[in-house]
Amino acid sequence: MYSVGFDLDLTLADTRAGIAAVYDEVASRLGVAIDSAAVVARLGPPLEQELAHWLPPESIPDAAALYRSLYPEIAIPMTTLMPGAADAVALVRRHGGRVIVVTGKYEPSAHRTLAALGLEVEEVVGSVFGEAKGTAIASFGAAAYVGDHLGDIAAARAGRALSVGVATGAYTADALRDHGADVVLQDLTGFGPWYDRWRVAEIGAVSTVI
Repeated sequence: MYSVGFDLDLTLADTRAGIAAVYDEVASRLGVAIDSAAVVARLGPPLEQELAHWLPPESIPDAAALYRSLYPEIAIPMTTLMPGAADAVALVRRHGGRVIVVTGKYEPSAHRTLAALGLEVEEVVGSVFGEAKGTAIASFGAAAYVGDHLGDIAAARAGRALSVGVATGAYTADALRDHGADVVLQDLTGFGPWYDRWRVAEIGAVSTVI
């Protein structure tokens, strides 16, 4: 069975409002300045990397623990599906593929997010970014990896998968293409037509659809 990998934030899930709200609460509780709009504008890297922009190194572990404790109650209820996400995941599974999610998000939060959005996937790996995602992508034998970030292109390359960029995050379609994405979609509403062509050419026309 083949697999298709997806990033989570701004690929499958619109987490911007929820993440901003959690950072605002962390800033308030710790009495520090955090520009949540700036945080949201560069979503992708793991939490500790972002906190390093705002806090001294010795404060990061406690701030990260606070953020993660607040995330389920504050962020998940504010999270919504990205356009076309549910259909994209369902399409892969309907045709016999496994869906894996490989994300920089803390893994328990990734599981909770997917459950809240009603997205059924086979595997989830969290707290990895960029080329570090490649190990998980390769271990699941993912034929393609879909993401919105330049780091997701590097991830696909490291995992020996086709890189499918979606221009739903900080990077335009041109930026994704210029950085080496094999396929670029404006958003996941375009995933179905592309996937149907690719599946027949690369995986074969055999389907579990009845």
